[in-house]
Amino acid sequence: MEGVGSAAVTATFNECKNSDVIVVIGANPTENHPVAATFFKQAAKRGAKLVVIDPRGQTLKRHAWQTLQFRNGTDVAMLNAMLNVIVTEKLYDQQYVQTYVEGFAQLADHVKDFTPEEMAPICGIEPDVLRLVARTYARAESAIIFWGMGVSQHTHGTDNARCLIALALICGHVGRPGTGLHPLRGQNNVQGASDAGLVPMFYPDYKPVNDPLVRAQYEAAWGMALDPKPGLTVVEIVNAIHADQVKGMYILGENPAMSDPDLNHARQAIAHLQHLVVQDIFFTRTAWHADVILPASAWPEKDGTVTNTKPSGADGPPGAAAARRHQGRLVDHPGDRAPHRARLELRSPERDLYRDGFLDAGAGQLSPGTVSPRRIQLLIRPTRPTKPGHDVVFSDGFPRPNGMAKLVAAKLTPPDEEPDSEFPFILTTGRQLETLAIPAR
Repeated sequence: MEGVGSAAVTATFNECKNSDVIVVIGANPTENHPVAATFFKQAAKRGAKLVVIDPRGQTLKRHAWQTLQFRNGTDVAMLNAMLNVIVTEKLYDQQYVQTYVEGFAQLADHVKDFTPEEMAPICGIEPDVLRLVARTYARAESAIIFWGMGVSQHTHGTDNARCLIALALICGHVGRPGTGLHPLRGQNNVQGASDAGLVPMFYPDYKPVNDPLVRAQYEAAWGMALDPKPGLTVVEIVNAIHADQVKGMYILGENPAMSDPDLNHARQAIAHLQHLVVQDIFFTRTAWHADVILPASAWPEKDGTVTNTKPSGADGPPGAAAARRHQGRLVDHPGDRAPHRARLELRSPERDLYRDGFLDAGAGQLSPGTVSPRRIQLLIRPTRPTKPGHDVVFSDGFPRPNGMAKLVAAKLTPPDEEPDSEFPFILTTGRQLETLAIPAR
């Protein structure tokens, strides 16, 4: 939803247990999110209709009711065609739209020309299939959408997400059990790091650094002057190293020598640094270049805040392990199953949360002396300690001044680079669950 949260996460992935229709687009969860994929498979086994939408073939399609293997880069054409069907056939939830959605008339006018017949030659999916999937999603009692980096990592990734958000909103598939939108993040640490302010143009809780009022608020909380200019993105950092503008780096829990785009370019930059410190629990590919390597603690070994995408298990550690665990830093609570995305262990770290964390009306309430040593269960938007978060959010509106979510229409924009006679192929990358180690001879 425009202006709603960081990644439009409205439900935990295990909510698919309550869904009649599950859409997975631009993600390969059996490889990159194997735990979540198990929930999808179980839901399909009990009778939920699983729709897998991806230009590539993937293992999850074995469990799918429908697989839409569309042409690369034509997401908007395909999704706008589905929106066209839902709008023209009046399958949208009129009451929900009137109550909670802003901009429907503009969206409806925009998608009227995106008929399945017009879009089929572009996206490569037959009109009848587009209609079938659109009708099934709209008519479902509870439908949920999961998307991955295949949706967002595009020149038109924002438009892809806007189309998916529009599908959920106009059909009223938000704020109820088994409904919602859940972006499956690319790797661990992404969401929590972003929430905590490790995005170069934002403070914690996605407050812009170039807003004087926001900056003053954080300067008062932190007791120091802050730079009003946004920092560098990962790609900009690598370019700045090559330009001798960045000469030293401290890399904690990240492996750019393996994960950055254009690996040769990134590795050359890392090797070009005058000084590199790497702190990690593993000896990573990036650590090969380090001048200093420091040890690190894994997340269960320390106090602090943890962002998690699913609930913990129902049972505590067995036997003596339970007592041992209570002696350590991380305290578990057997039987505590409240679904959440963020789990906060608030003993001494509540001071750090207040000092470093969110200054909004949510986690800003978690100041020293206001919380017990127990974990506080939160989801998506932090809530007060006396009002734990929920596994499904936005059930009674959205955190915008009018309480409504905003629809934004998406134009049909081709990828920046398309195949031609000189380069006739498309390379689509993706993560792997495991790699085959070939012993050296």
